[in-house]
Amino acid sequence: MPTASDFESRLRDADLRVTQPRLAVLAAVERHPHADTDTIIRAVRSDLDDVSRQGVYDVLNALTRARLVRRIEPSGSVARYESRVGDNHHHVVCRACGRIADVDCAVGDAPCLTASDDNGFVIDEAEVVYWGLCPDCSTQPID
Repeated sequence: MPTASDFESRLRDADLRVTQPRLAVLAAVERHPHADTDTIIRAVRSDLDDVSRQGVYDVLNALTRARLVRRIEPSGSVARYESRVGDNHHHVVCRACGRIADVDCAVGDAPCLTASDDNGFVIDEAEVVYWGLCPDCSTQPID
C-alpha cells in the first residue's frame, strides 16, 4: 500500500493541490479496488468524518480527469473506481454478484487490440469487459 507521501507526490505530479480529502480519497480507492462511490464515501468518512458526499464526488472527478484514478462502468453497474491506471488493462465481471477483477491485456502493448477500421481515429485505448461467474458463484447451486 502506498504511503501518504506517495499520494502527495502523485497529486503534485498531476499539478493538483494536496488536500486532506484528496489524500483520503486516493487512499480509499487504493484500499478498495473497483469500489462504487458509496463504498469510497464510507471509507473516506472513516478517515475524515466531516467530508460531504459532494466533496468526495468532486475529488473523484478531479482525480479521474488527472488520470490518478480510473472510472469504469460495466454495463448494468454503477460507476466504480480503481487506482490501477496507465496500463490499459481490462476487467472480468461476475454476472451473479457483480465482483470485478483486473485482467491484463490480451496481447501486446496498449491499446491491446487493433481495430479493423480506425476511421481515422488515433486509438490509444481499448476497453474489454469479460463476463462470467466468479469462483464463489460458479459453485453455487442454480435455483
